[in-house]
Amino acid sequence: MENTDVLIIGAGAAGLMAAYTLSKAGKKVVVLEACNRTGGRIHTLHNTSFFNHAELGAEFVHGDLPVTSSLLKKAGLTYHAASGQMWHYSNGQFKQDQNMTEGWDELIEQLHKLEHDLSLNEFLKQYFPDDSHQKLCESVRRYAAGYDTADPEKLSAFAMRDEWESEDDSAQYRIDNGYCSLIDYLSKEIKHSDGQIFLNAAVDQVTWKPGKVNVITTDGDAYEAKKVIFAIPLGVWQASPKAKGKITIQPEIPSHFAALQKLGFGAIIKVLLQFDEAFWEHVDVSAFHGEKLGDTMFLFSDEKIPTWWTQLPQHSSLLTGWLGGPAAVKLSGYTNQQIMHEAVASIAHIFNYDVEVLKEKLLTWHVANWTAEPYVYGSYAYDTVHTTESLELLNKPVDGTLFFAGEFMYQGPSMGTVEAALTSGLKVAEQMI
Repeated sequence: MENTDVLIIGAGAAGLMAAYTLSKAGKKVVVLEACNRTGGRIHTLHNTSFFNHAELGAEFVHGDLPVTSSLLKKAGLTYHAASGQMWHYSNGQFKQDQNMTEGWDELIEQLHKLEHDLSLNEFLKQYFPDDSHQKLCESVRRYAAGYDTADPEKLSAFAMRDEWESEDDSAQYRIDNGYCSLIDYLSKEIKHSDGQIFLNAAVDQVTWKPGKVNVITTDGDAYEAKKVIFAIPLGVWQASPKAKGKITIQPEIPSHFAALQKLGFGAIIKVLLQFDEAFWEHVDVSAFHGEKLGDTMFLFSDEKIPTWWTQLPQHSSLLTGWLGGPAAVKLSGYTNQQIMHEAVASIAHIFNYDVEVLKEKLLTWHVANWTAEPYVYGSYAYDTVHTTESLELLNKPVDGTLFFAGEFMYQGPSMGTVEAALTSGLKVAEQMI
């Protein structure tokens, strides 16, 4: 039986950051990861089947973030700004500048008047019930699903108000060697400090009492520690009892488990399409704006896979598709082949291609159906009306023995990001130290 100071379940950004911080402080640390790789929802494809540093999961560094920036500097990792034009495609036309949706000012005004939090859908039903507001409501729900990957039936109206008020126009960045280079740095530093990381070590059972934890994996391996950090995605906590990755905890922690169920966890499907050329760069939109789409970063549409982006400022033939929220849940049961077909059909319609002709231009593709992925089951957290109350409980360790970490534990302007995960891991480690 492996005996250690702290067991960490999950080798995503939060778990590794906790292990990195604890091991640097001289604690004996063991990290157990269910999958055959570290990184969790960070997964970079390196020089694989025409892909070069393609991101299946987290892709952007959203602004100048303190924890992420500090780690990148320590690791000596370089990054570059990712920016370009935004286009919208609808009803056969490309439009670069979207006028503010009619009724938007009224929406913000009503949000400011709101005294008690509601779900976003309930707010819209109460304050914007008329057919005249249909376009506004659709726009708001589409934003919540696309950007926050959230279900409007659960998403907090207060959270959306705060998000829109604090929208950050800072540049976004991509790490030059891919996000996994940051994960690799953390892993190497943990091992250098005598920490251990075991892959393919899915935890089945956790039995505990104050000051002592016993863990059994699905393979029957046993570990013992004084404390444990659960650094698994919120989707695993909220999955059905028989879902792959569920952990039995004895004695049970019913109040904490109930709090975990009240948090919001989004749904996402990400699609990578590598073509033989960046054909979209040559699309002539002169009829509308007298230019081409060569400097396009983001493209929004009403298609089945609605959101797309390029690798700008690098002129690459890779297009990345994004589908979030309830629509991603509906497609999560599709095969990867079916999702790929929907993605190609979406691009074909936007750029007026025959689907089969466009498929012939496709060199390779990859679908990251995170909503159906074992040990994940979704995208990232969003606030519900119960989040503040739930996190108040979850941020307190159970008898100084059971601790929680993950991007869902974070509250602040970087919610749902790698920064949130790193910050949570750092915070819980410092709490232990």
